[in-house]
Amino acid sequence: MSDTFYIEILTPDRKFFWGDVQSVVLNTPSGEIGILKNHMPIVALVEVGTIKIKKNNNWIEAVLGQGFMEVTQNRVIILVDTAEWPDEIDINRAKAAKERAQERILRQANQTEYIQSKAALARAMARLAAGKRGK
Repeated sequence: MSDTFYIEILTPDRKFFWGDVQSVVLNTPSGEIGILKNHMPIVALVEVGTIKIKKNNNWIEAVLGQGFMEVTQNRVIILVDTAEWPDEIDINRAKAAKERAQERILRQANQTEYIQSKAALARAMARLAAGKRGK
């Protein structure tokens, strides 16, 4: 009997990942969540960070932006604004984005800019962490 379920990760630009997997671990506003076969149905927000996917007894990792996840009857659909494999990440660009976000946070011009800067910083930090592991 198979211990797998189907997953699709979609961005506005591409179908990032799809197929049968054994496990998925990703970030939500409440913390990390793990999904296995026969998980109860849920809809959840996806936070910026890494996603760990277990396929054929091997773990692979990617970086996701913000989005949503729906889990139903051994099927997971994840819709996010961005998704990248570690080898797709430009470390220098991620470092520059981190520095820009930190500068904008220090300025604290208004609440909207502060929130956007915190999100940009989280994306840059996740990309840097995954990019370093992928190299």
